[in-house]
Amino acid sequence: MIALGIFILWIVFNSNVTLELVLFGVVISIALSAFVQRFVTPRLTWRKQVILFGQLPGYARYVWLLIKEITLANFAVMRLILSDSIIVVPKLATFRSKLKTQAARVVLADCITLTPGTITVHLDEDEYLVHCLDESMEDGLINSAFEERLLVKEAVWLEDEPA
Repeated sequence: MIALGIFILWIVFNSNVTLELVLFGVVISIALSAFVQRFVTPRLTWRKQVILFGQLPGYARYVWLLIKEITLANFAVMRLILSDSIIVVPKLATFRSKLKTQAARVVLADCITLTPGTITVHLDEDEYLVHCLDESMEDGLINSAFEERLLVKEAVWLEDEPA
């Protein structure tokens, strides 16, 4: 399943289909898939791979949300920079997340940092310390759309884990 995904990416990124590219892509995809299954995700069974493949639309929606939020934050930062009348008041904000897994917490921290105007300075268990370019940007941190989507995904992840 991983090899198929890698092969599809190979074809899309090459934007050309020739016999050589297809053959080389098949070999590279199988080799890379074997490497990933052996060293990166050794406990990822075929069943979990199928479940993960079925969740790709959800991950695509999350990436779309990230792109949308980055774009909106870019406009907010540009407004702060280009406006003479707005006084910028930076702030260190702290908040707690409802996320349970460390992986989901790190993804949230990364999304906050990728969004212009905010940087995750420190993450300790479920407590985040975030530098906001302006104090108005603090409002979007607590119960953000990122956290809501991650809570839904996290429920699926935890449901699949053995007790």
